[in-house]
Amino acid sequence: MFDSATYVRRRNELKQLVKSGVIILFGNNESPANFPNNGYYPFRQDSSFLYYFGLQRDGLVGVIDIDNNRDILVGNDIDIEDIVWFGSVESVQTMAQMVGADESRPMKALKTICNDALRAKRQIHYLPPYRHDIMIQIFDLLGIHPVQQKESASMELIRAIVKMRSVKEPQEIEELERAAVIGYKMHTTAMRLTKPGVTEKFVGGQVDGIAHSYGSMVSFPTIFTQHGEIMHGSPSMSVLEAGRLALCDAGAETVNNYCSDNTRTMPVSGKFTQRQLEIYSIVEACHDHALSVAKPGVKYADVHFSVCALMFDRLKELGLAKGDTAEAVRAGAHAMFLPHGLGHMMGMDVHDMENLDQINVGFDEETRPNLEQFGTNCLRMGRRLQEGFVVTDEPGIYFIPALIDDWKATGHCKEFLNFDKLETYKDFGGIRIEDDLLITHDGCRFIGKDLIPYHPKDVEAFMEDN
Repeated sequence: MFDSATYVRRRNELKQLVKSGVIILFGNNESPANFPNNGYYPFRQDSSFLYYFGLQRDGLVGVIDIDNNRDILVGNDIDIEDIVWFGSVESVQTMAQMVGADESRPMKALKTICNDALRAKRQIHYLPPYRHDIMIQIFDLLGIHPVQQKESASMELIRAIVKMRSVKEPQEIEELERAAVIGYKMHTTAMRLTKPGVTEKFVGGQVDGIAHSYGSMVSFPTIFTQHGEIMHGSPSMSVLEAGRLALCDAGAETVNNYCSDNTRTMPVSGKFTQRQLEIYSIVEACHDHALSVAKPGVKYADVHFSVCALMFDRLKELGLAKGDTAEAVRAGAHAMFLPHGLGHMMGMDVHDMENLDQINVGFDEETRPNLEQFGTNCLRMGRRLQEGFVVTDEPGIYFIPALIDDWKATGHCKEFLNFDKLETYKDFGGIRIEDDLLITHDGCRFIGKDLIPYHPKDVEAFMEDN
């Protein structure tokens, strides 16, 4: 937790932005893995509840009464049976005092709070729920059916929270730096363990263990695979093979749930082949190009398409692409190789505030998403950058056999792609390099005092020496 003044200040700012009504921020409940008393571990609190109330216990709800300037923590104290099994915790009243709330009430009081607000025709603001138990709770409290809850959620509240959480406070940046330290340990562990004969599952499990032993948990399910062309390839029991590439996309959460998110691609044999180096050097150049152009006032969509143009130019040199680069990028031909966006917001969630919808987080009235064009429709972040934003920089080049076959069969972008040459890369896999960028007053910098090796010679040297 941060100090209580942090949460009081944040709630006061939120009141000013939303202006009137009652805000209800639902904390998470325990989520059973395979039966009621066997919950997923560790417990993960809702991020917006954490941002404004800072408390990790399950079964809590934060109420911010804007009109009466009252902050209320709602929840039931645990009973003696829970204490026997799980140990004592602070009372709800004490927890309310810890975060500067005005009062605490038992959970049954939440219905009264909502009924009173509804009778007075005061607006009740809530966020789009993503857990079904909370959907049922909203239905019980407000009578809004789960299928209508997303569209009935408060846009005033969503916009206010996006505005506040997008710009990271200095203490949040310190937490992100701590997450980066854990991320460094995770990825260098993967590099040390990657060698022929080891299973993907073993490396992935060791990487996960680092996150759990130094922080709270992984910030998303670890990706470790020789099939780097699969965006979210989970570790399998496949044995690592000499001559192939292994892609590791992994991150950690600190005990305060701030995230890291990095990707490295390494040669299983410890040395890149010439063909692997040719593709890797393009991704490396694109990764570094983003660092040179991202700064306050620049649209991240423009950074993305600048990277796409650089990538396409370099792929033309290898004979994989052809034609006018600007026309090719406008037509979406680059998505054959890069079918996702350059990056996303990051903070307390690895895809920060994703539950509030990326159209609200990564875009605004000035910058709208293109939902029609393949690849471009996966751009999560397009809006103008501001000092204090944290975004990922994650270009990649992937050779996806099914996509090659599909575009070749339909003739899609045939004037920009050399399908005969692409056929020879179907066994290549994919390469991604990812780091986290903090937007500064005049540019940007990587988060993390120790940068995970990514230049080819550095990767090879680290794998040889460790």
